Amino acid sequence: MDMLEFLRTRRTYRRFEQRPVAPEILTEAVDAARIASCGANRQTVRYIVVQSADAVAAVQPLVHWAAYLPPEQGQPKPDELPTAFIAVLQDDNLPGASDVDVGLALGSLTAAAWAHGVGSCIMGAIDRPALTKLLALPDGVRLCYMVALGYPTHASKLVEMQGGSVKYYLDENRGYCVPKRSMDEVLLKTL
Repeated sequence: MDMLEFLRTRRTYRRFEQRPVAPEILTEAVDAARIASCGANRQTVRYIVVQSADAVAAVQPLVHWAAYLPPEQGQPKPDELPTAFIAVLQDDNLPGASDVDVGLALGSLTAAAWAHGVGSCIMGAIDRPALTKLLALPDGVRLCYMVALGYPTHASKLVEMQGGSVKYYLDENRGYCVPKRSMDEVLLKTL
């Protein structure tokens, strides 16, 4: 698969098979995030892998799914829940903590997972205080995102934007349709 096709299929996934992701795949995803570019090579991003069934179950009620969809459509059913999470953290004790670095790390992490057929959902709608307590984060380490992971059970595809709406939606097979702006709209000029 060429790189653009890989990126077109590395979408957000929200429904998963109930088979665990191998620990070595989760470790590889963190390693990919670890070696991502970062400002001034400061390396302030940290991670926690949540892979035991009990820990995953404890995280699940503290994350919120698919804001554009009604809960009965966007919330995974009990037999569709992710089988792992990775907490993406910022160590504010170190100088130069940057949200850009977190974004670069998230891109590498989710791409490395997708290379093994493991889908992901980067989640910012999370109960940060409760998750900070559950994960027992040390002082100065801030939770940025939770990444849900598992083997997807649905399609997620890019579609042309209609009427300027960025809202994703489900097709007749409960696959995600993700509108994207056209190249003509986003590439303002070439000099």
